[in-house]
Amino acid sequence: MAERLNAVIRALESGKPAFATFSPATPDAAIGLQGTKYDGVVFETEHNVWDGMNVRHALQYLMNRGEIAKSGSIAPTIAPIVRIPPNGAEMNQHFSKQALDLGAYGIVWPHVSTAEQAYNAVSCCRYPTMKDHPLHEPFGQRGDGPTSAVRYWGMSQQEYYKKADVWPLNPEGEIFCMLMIEDLEGLHNLEEILTKVKGISAILIGEGDLSQELGYPRQYEHPVVLKHMVDIVKIAKECNVVVGHPHVDAKNVERVLSEGYRFLMPAAERTFVGLNKGREIAGR
Repeated sequence: MAERLNAVIRALESGKPAFATFSPATPDAAIGLQGTKYDGVVFETEHNVWDGMNVRHALQYLMNRGEIAKSGSIAPTIAPIVRIPPNGAEMNQHFSKQALDLGAYGIVWPHVSTAEQAYNAVSCCRYPTMKDHPLHEPFGQRGDGPTSAVRYWGMSQQEYYKKADVWPLNPEGEIFCMLMIEDLEGLHNLEEILTKVKGISAILIGEGDLSQELGYPRQYEHPVVLKHMVDIVKIAKECNVVVGHPHVDAKNVERVLSEGYRFLMPAAERTFVGLNKGREIAGR
């Protein structure tokens, strides 16, 4: 296989869990992440205001020329992913298109509850193909305008087109398409979503909104909340889809890993206790 550019995918392909963190899409936050041991960062624009220029600056300031030169590769040390404003019935294609055109290596789609919404999410991360293409479905909706992404990825347009597809549907794809399951409707429809829609890179549990609906807001260790999270993990594992946990720290990381989560999001604390403990337990 050609060189893997997306460090999140690289970790998962090696059989190891991937570690990422949420971050504001600001230059200072991006600079602060340089040199850390995260595989990816999810720049947050769902609860923060969407600002394409801020996203562009964050992507640029995440890069460290010294690290790139030492690695001898154009692959970023930390893969930048963007959580866009809610998907749901709003079908926010324009946010994903703009984030990908700026150079993001993946999109996190909040509030996905149906197979139709899931199809839209994957479709928006793909360029269209002819019907006889072996990977035609889900049919791509992404418009053609990757000039900034090509420059950011450091390759020609034709090279970019070959790699700008969703993983693992396309084994050579570098785009990580993650859907958030955040409500009971999404849990109820999860098996249908994962069996009907190809190209989903991972499921991320939105335990904040899920706990609100269950009547235990932000009580992440409450037995009722944990039970529903276990149900999501079980369905995702049966469908062989990576499942992610958004609130990982030194206290719960061992349990989270033992339960089968493969995309872990320890907060970017100054001491990186949760991240370091998780990597140690995971053999990384």
